[in-house]
Amino acid sequence: MLKKSVIVTSVLMMSMIPMFSYSSESHAANFEKGKETAIKVMEYNIHHAEGTDDILNLNRIADVIKTSGADIIGLQEVDNHFSARSDFEDQAKWLANYLGMHYMFAANLDYDPLNEGEPRRQYGTVVLSKYPILSSENHLLDNTQYPAEQRGLAKTVINVRGNHINFYNTHLDNKRAEQRDIQVNEILDIVNQDKGTSILVGDFNATPDSREILKMSAQYKDVFAELGLNDAYTSYYYSDKPNRRIDYIYTSDDVKINAGNVIDTNAADHLPITADLVITK
Repeated sequence: MLKKSVIVTSVLMMSMIPMFSYSSESHAANFEKGKETAIKVMEYNIHHAEGTDDILNLNRIADVIKTSGADIIGLQEVDNHFSARSDFEDQAKWLANYLGMHYMFAANLDYDPLNEGEPRRQYGTVVLSKYPILSSENHLLDNTQYPAEQRGLAKTVINVRGNHINFYNTHLDNKRAEQRDIQVNEILDIVNQDKGTSILVGDFNATPDSREILKMSAQYKDVFAELGLNDAYTSYYYSDKPNRRIDYIYTSDDVKINAGNVIDTNAADHLPITADLVITK
């Protein structure tokens, strides 16, 4: 199976901290354990900040995140100077500055600027974190057997009060189950090679009974399934109300699951989900 890996486009810290980046090998062999820590994780496909009311409003997305109290957030469908649909905004940087968080942007689509000298036009996923991001990498997933929109798996290592955890964020193909199955195989191959505590979030574009999700859930804990919340729908999918669960938060076995929640908002065409977790020593 073809596997491609690229260093992420940028790792930026909060505005009061100098910007710097790490190679993907920086902390590969140093997964420290600190104090047992409760954290809240969010997964959210923000649809470039366009709501179900067809209004573009990045402030609204930021306020949803802020009000939730989430510590680490995985976002999908984020624009970076991409087009007029999002006013050519660097949405990841804007959100990080507004929320006072560290962030990592992973470009899955990367186009030349419309005019020479302007920033590249990019689209992908983002990790926001109240805690320091120690390293980051974006793995571009296979796109050869069923060529379509390029997808990726963003990986970060985050220092949560001395606990170095792997945090992954992905957005899988929305058309072919066969393509998603290939992508899940790649994701599991990558994640299973990493040591330490792991949390993986994403819009998988697949329901809990699908082959690709059953494969994921066989190896990692599906937070909402563990809580008996399989009907916690998150996607509108050509409907006037959420009608399926395709957004997920997964954890390794050493993470305690306390609660899960779906947030009701019209800020995007998906509803954000949160999980109250405990990182054990």
